[in-house]
Amino acid sequence: MKRVALVHDWLTVYAGAERVLEQLLALYPEADLFAVCDFLPEDQRGFLGGRTPHTTFIQHLPGAQRRYRSYLPLMPLAIEQLDLSGYDLVISDPHAVAKGVLTGPHQLHVSYVHTPMRYAWDLQHQYLRESGLDRGLKGALARYALHRLRQWDLRAAAGVDVFVANSRFIARRIRKTYRREAEVVYPPVDVARFAFQADKDDYYLTASRLVPYKRVNLIVEAFARMPDKRLLVVGDGPERSKIEHLAAGRPNIEMRGHVPSEELAGLMARARAFVFAAEEDFGIAPVEAQACGTPVIAYGRGGALETVRGLDAEAPTGVFFDAQTPEAIIKAVRRFEREGAVIRPEACRRNAERFSTQRFREEFAGLVEDAWHRFQTDA
Repeated sequence: MKRVALVHDWLTVYAGAERVLEQLLALYPEADLFAVCDFLPEDQRGFLGGRTPHTTFIQHLPGAQRRYRSYLPLMPLAIEQLDLSGYDLVISDPHAVAKGVLTGPHQLHVSYVHTPMRYAWDLQHQYLRESGLDRGLKGALARYALHRLRQWDLRAAAGVDVFVANSRFIARRIRKTYRREAEVVYPPVDVARFAFQADKDDYYLTASRLVPYKRVNLIVEAFARMPDKRLLVVGDGPERSKIEHLAAGRPNIEMRGHVPSEELAGLMARARAFVFAAEEDFGIAPVEAQACGTPVIAYGRGGALETVRGLDAEAPTGVFFDAQTPEAIIKAVRRFEREGAVIRPEACRRNAERFSTQRFREEFAGLVEDAWHRFQTDA
């Protein structure tokens, strides 16, 4: 029986990457789990099934629990210190450094990539601007650190035997960044958790972490110019005060903050449409909305093009806008209200079912077994 190791970047919150890890743990219940650090709150640890992850020296550095990201320049060194020499199969699921674990010629390393490090590659300039690091001495040091991180990332990619991408969009980024081909297995969405509802209320919904790249501010600005249309904003994060300021004095815009998952599912089910302005690698929230039978109004870049079917498609499930601007969102909302009657709640649900957890398990397990067979044959 082959010994399996699962390698995750860091464990700090139960979010999209952790939903993938949850399914990997279900597929390989005897696997050992490794991560750069583990600061998961107690109320979010259930998916680990009582496991205690093996962590790196980052776990014990000063202030790491709150500021672990500030130790990013040390993470390549940290991940390389994990001793995986006793394992036959290594499965990493990186958006940062997890694929950089050291493996030997007798070990198969399969890497399920959420994304190459966006802040180190094509989004470096945006990241530096948004972090206030696009000038001065700190900016120069940050650019040098990211330069060294890119060099290490290429070395780390060379140690991966099989790349798996979470969307065709990410497969293209892997090809561009590492010059490697990747199979595509869409991440798992717990479609069964979302109740289908055909009858809708007269409000629009957006829900996400309130961080810059989610572009929730653009959605709020758009609805501030459409006072006859109601918007609910669900989520919390560092951009919350800025977005609340944009919404202040706008009775049609309601800031809900963080809500329990059950309440969010109910809001999704009753929404007239779900509005999504980010360029995501995959984007779970639009799939969850469709699972409820709710149409999606989305920015037409990234993973949304693979999870939402536009008005020109057979059995459409949403409307795309072509620029991350309030004007483009306004135009898309108005188009949805003119032409959205062709979107059927049943079509939204059927589309979402393409991304179920059972489908993920079957596709990923089959891919790994095929790779293992080839690996053994070639040995």
